[in-house]
Amino acid sequence: MPLLNKVRTAVSGGSRGDTASLPLARLRLALTLFFALDGFLFAGWVVRIPAIKEQTGASAGDLGLALLGVSAGAVITMTLTGRLCRRHGSHPVTVATAVLLSLSLALPPLTRSPLTLGLVLLLFGAAYGGINVAMNSAAVDLVAALRRPVMPSFHAAFSLGGMVGAGLGGLVAGSLSPTAHLLGLTLVGLLLTAAAGPVLLRHPSPAPPESLPADTTGTRRAGSRRAVLVFGVIALCTAYGEGALADWGALHLAQDLRAHPGVAAAGYSLFALAMTAGRLSGTALLERLGQTRTLVAGGLTAGAGMLLGALAPTVWAALLGFAVTGLGLANIFPVAVARAGALAGPSGVATASTLGYGGMLLGPPSIGFLADWFSLPVALTTVALLAAGAAVMGYASRNTGVRTTS
Repeated sequence: MPLLNKVRTAVSGGSRGDTASLPLARLRLALTLFFALDGFLFAGWVVRIPAIKEQTGASAGDLGLALLGVSAGAVITMTLTGRLCRRHGSHPVTVATAVLLSLSLALPPLTRSPLTLGLVLLLFGAAYGGINVAMNSAAVDLVAALRRPVMPSFHAAFSLGGMVGAGLGGLVAGSLSPTAHLLGLTLVGLLLTAAAGPVLLRHPSPAPPESLPADTTGTRRAGSRRAVLVFGVIALCTAYGEGALADWGALHLAQDLRAHPGVAAAGYSLFALAMTAGRLSGTALLERLGQTRTLVAGGLTAGAGMLLGALAPTVWAALLGFAVTGLGLANIFPVAVARAGALAGPSGVATASTLGYGGMLLGPPSIGFLADWFSLPVALTTVALLAAGAAVMGYASRNTGVRTTS
């Protein structure tokens, strides 16, 4: 009996022999490694941006334009990757984009002008956007096969990989050049891909795109597209908060609350740590509450936390608010992507991921404009408003045609 049939037997409630459960366990481990690798490599690039800015002689404006290459490459590639996953399968696309991401990471320190840096970052962004859609599509299929809501565990691996990558980058920044550091990360990426990639390539997706129920009417298809857009907007609302806190959280603590620089710098770290902890416990939370209640509770928790973080009169209360915000936002993005993928396969994942990534890009400049017009604390309250909006949309979509406990 072919391996795919064995996997389907386990999924359909038939014989649950080791021949079926073992491939699923291996697939889960391999996908977890790819999520961690994605966060690890991206964080390694981010911590070397100041050194590469100096190396290329870029002004702040030049660097901003060059960094748009990452965003443009990611957004352009995400929709295309959804089509590639539907045609070729998410597993080969995940492996291919992991190789491309690893190789492209070594290029930025080889540039000597803002223009060439921007072109290189266009390739890096394309690989980054591609692997995010491909591995999330693979994860959606695996979640369906396992019949357990384990999507947050994959995103926890991404967060942990990012924390390790940032920490390691900080340690070696003073002793290694950007070229040596990022080349080392390239080798790590290729080695991990060589280790985990064969597992994905040997085992086809347990829930291939073709097995998705076909819509029989145009009305159903239109309804599915609308639902996918709703989950994409939910992802956007939460990613907006991540981007805003990454760029403006420390400044708020230092400028508005007169926090010590070390304490101010710890603000985002605390937020990220709380988000990681929330994702590690996300599967248990989803099994207990269901997806709809998790979305609603997460949005309301994040909204309350961000109101405290933005408007608190003391540093420690603001830090508590940042931590509560991280816990609230932790599982909303994974659930939104999973719901979109369950509705429309890789195309749904691509749509939700593109909108979510757009929210991360939209957050920082929006906060900046609002801070100029009003104040930074008032601007940060928009994070709370959008988190509450995600809760409302999550509740409104409770009856969407996805098998889930609400």
